[in-house]
Amino acid sequence: MRFGERIRAWREIYRDRLCSAEEAISNCVQSRQRIFIEANCSEPFLLIDALVKAKDRLEDVEIVQGFYRARICDYAESEMGKAFKIFSFHLSKPLFKAFREGRADYVPVSLFETPMVCIGGPLPIDVAFVQLSPPDENGYCSFGITVNYTKPIVESAKIIIAEINEQMPRTLGNTFIHVSHLNYIVEASHPLVELKSAEVDLISLKIGEYVAELIPNGATLQQGIGEVPEAVLQCLINKKDLGIHSGAISDGTVDLIEKGVVNNQLKKINQGKTVAAMAMGTNDRLYRFIHNNPLFHFDTVYYTHHIHIISQIKEFISINSGIQVDLTGQVNAETVNGIQVSGIGGSKDFCVGASYSPGGKSIIALPSTALSGKISRIVPKMPPGETVTISKENVHYVVTEYGIADIRGKSLRQRAEALIAIAHPKFKDELKSLWNRI
Repeated sequence: MRFGERIRAWREIYRDRLCSAEEAISNCVQSRQRIFIEANCSEPFLLIDALVKAKDRLEDVEIVQGFYRARICDYAESEMGKAFKIFSFHLSKPLFKAFREGRADYVPVSLFETPMVCIGGPLPIDVAFVQLSPPDENGYCSFGITVNYTKPIVESAKIIIAEINEQMPRTLGNTFIHVSHLNYIVEASHPLVELKSAEVDLISLKIGEYVAELIPNGATLQQGIGEVPEAVLQCLINKKDLGIHSGAISDGTVDLIEKGVVNNQLKKINQGKTVAAMAMGTNDRLYRFIHNNPLFHFDTVYYTHHIHIISQIKEFISINSGIQVDLTGQVNAETVNGIQVSGIGGSKDFCVGASYSPGGKSIIALPSTALSGKISRIVPKMPPGETVTISKENVHYVVTEYGIADIRGKSLRQRAEALIAIAHPKFKDELKSLWNRI
């Protein structure tokens, strides 16, 4: 049954909930409320546009959100005045200016714990804005490409406004909500926000090759999004029987499935299925591929990021990146010169889970330098003001384009020696000298 036919089938039953975005905002959004807005490539733009138009009648509305992917975040602009204050679980470029000017703030929390902040925590939600797939013949809509913490937070809200988008894929797993739970329904048909695969340079490709050496056939992978994770995926082409249990998947995941590299057949949990909390890719590649595809199981962070679940997966390989690694193995993935530029995300959850997995490996992969080679990403000790995102005991391997540092179970001195060995050659002598002074 096509979208239009399904709309007609349930419109008569739920016609009192159908309205325009402007009507929904007018009816239920008031000053000093707290609103959750879905993010991570699922931003409900019709609802966001209507909210921004209502700014003149609003004051001190708190907006709670995650990683904002769109180029512009309208409600974060300075002309919004006192209408909105933003609390974000993950800072991104559209929020940097608002963060510096005090109109946006960062809530440090891992992905697994994020729903708990809003459910029985300090940020209970009055109104939730969410983008859903069209309902099936039984009236169930899918959260589509973004399930993660969105589903539990939305379900806990006092009022749910759903932008039902004809182009949102229907993903399978723990992804459904019935239309009877939606207070307002806004019809839409527009492409989703895309995250195109990063261009892979020679440094990232070399890192990917080293990481691939650490991945045995039959392992189950978690990888982040970005240039280095994309390079890793490209370097796995000769592997066999891999599985995926990850926070996010990208277009590169589709390539490995189609080539038979990823089949999830050796997993005892969710055998035969790629498990993810969200998809971040392109409409014509990833989003089309996952639509109604039984090869995928999408779920909330209570499942995908749960240490107890991850620890039951044999040879679970966690692959994440960072901004800095110090010579003890501590990882900063959040701050630059003491300024918050990112968030904890799910890296901590997966690194700890990999530590508990039989044969598991926690890998941090990053270029050896930043700013076109001007500074080393491997530092003697974490500089004052920088954040330790991942503790040293949860890092097994650190990989740069100069090799692999195996630091699990090693002494501090052994760790330092291994990490200096994979630093950029022009910084090695300085790192040795500074380490000897610590």
